[in-house]
Amino acid sequence: MSPTQRPVRGGDFEVKFADIGGVTLHFDHRPTAGARHLVFINSLGTDFRIWNAVTEALGDDVSTLVYDKRGHGLSDLGATPCSIEDHVDDLSGLIDHLGIVDVVLCGLSVGGLVAQGFYARRPEMVSGMVLCDTAHRIGTRESWNARIATIEKNGIGAIADAVMKAWFTPAFHERRASELAGCRNMLSRQSVAGYAATCVALREADYTAAAASIAVPTLCVAGDRDGSTPPALVRSLADLIPGSRFEIIEGAGHIPCVEQPAALVSLLRDFMAALPSGNR
Repeated sequence: MSPTQRPVRGGDFEVKFADIGGVTLHFDHRPTAGARHLVFINSLGTDFRIWNAVTEALGDDVSTLVYDKRGHGLSDLGATPCSIEDHVDDLSGLIDHLGIVDVVLCGLSVGGLVAQGFYARRPEMVSGMVLCDTAHRIGTRESWNARIATIEKNGIGAIADAVMKAWFTPAFHERRASELAGCRNMLSRQSVAGYAATCVALREADYTAAAASIAVPTLCVAGDRDGSTPPALVRSLADLIPGSRFEIIEGAGHIPCVEQPAALVSLLRDFMAALPSGNR
């Protein structure tokens, strides 16, 4: 049985891996007959579990693909350092491996840069883009170099508390302590080498020119309390993309799919429903 033919929705999940260009990627693919594919691309320091509440809420309305980027979760590290284009290679190969021909990309933070890179390379496959808490360029060379130096010397745990403040609002810290602890664990247990390699990719990435060439429906989303890619930065990306729509999710930091999944799902449903029909 091929990956796109296996039974999905309900029952036990299968742990799925694929060798894509010599890099083993961990993924979960839930195809639904006749439904367009929504492909989720993770942020730095996370694995695909950040999308669980979103994909469960979407149910059978769309086909979904989530995966761990190289150097994250259960996926291979791959060669280091790496670039956003290496992450695009992985995603492109995984989509081809699964036989998917028409996608809507939903990228969070560095995942949004991967989405922009994928569109620049294979625009004919993309029906729409949802760019969450991301930009055409994120951070500075100095800020990324400082972060890399810190984690290589002291481990990811040394930055975990500061990252949690950027990821989540004060209300999340106060009221959802167990989830906060779990997310901190997820970050701290990522591969230092994988995290640092993706920091290098972010340091070198600039999709300013590419963003202006995006010609599919695009929704740019920002958490109102995002400490990593503030709303003004996300809005600057939206301003580059012709005809794009910009939305703010109230009560969310950098990871709205964890903090405010219902709000993100509502935006995704509306966006998907408005897309023109095409290859499924």
